[in-house]
Amino acid sequence: MTSNQVKKHEMRQWGRAMKGENSWTMFKVISEFVDGFETLNKMGPCVSIFGSARTKPDHPNYKKAVDIARILTEAGYGVITGGGPGIMEAGNKGAHLYGGRSVGLNIDLPFEQGSNQYVDHDANLNFRYFFVRKVMFVKYAQAFIALPGGFGTMDELFEVLTLVQTKKITQVPIILVGTEFWGGMKEWIKQVMLEEHHNINPDDLDLMPVVDDPEEVVAIIDQFYADKGEELSPNYEL
Repeated sequence: MTSNQVKKHEMRQWGRAMKGENSWTMFKVISEFVDGFETLNKMGPCVSIFGSARTKPDHPNYKKAVDIARILTEAGYGVITGGGPGIMEAGNKGAHLYGGRSVGLNIDLPFEQGSNQYVDHDANLNFRYFFVRKVMFVKYAQAFIALPGGFGTMDELFEVLTLVQTKKITQVPIILVGTEFWGGMKEWIKQVMLEEHHNINPDDLDLMPVVDDPEEVVAIIDQFYADKGEELSPNYEL
């Protein structure tokens, strides 16, 4: 059958009239970028901490996130979280209580209410758009730490892994905290993605070490930058 003989099929139609985005939407997006850049440019080198909003203060992972943030603060890093409850609150708490910079990048969601009490008043940002918020998480972070979480944590983790793998951002430490939680996922990636389907390279597994001890987290970051021998700087230029 030649291309001239291909049967044409009727295209489905939208159920309602479509219109272009209101031009004011672009101004809202730009305003979020401007607020984020102007605020975070003043913060200095930070580390982004990801994890579940559902983790309670009496949970071991909450306490571990507080300890990690404390040690990061003592090492001279600010802490960036999503500004909400759970692991995010724990990260901000560890920075706040020990005199470090505590940044909260909040997102408007129907089931989370505002920022936690440990975010610095001048580093408390609210976003409508996830994609703008992700830029802020990534650009100013000298490392990424993922504690146990849900879909949001996975989204943030694999976004960063993809950006590093494709060299869209500078390579930085991406550390998974919690062998029991992350070990099975990393083993699946090794056995299925790498060995069975060959969809990643062996070196890609090295992008995400799995640890349990808060001290190990900062040791990996310190060693990474000691080996790199470069000044700390944002991960990319726009």
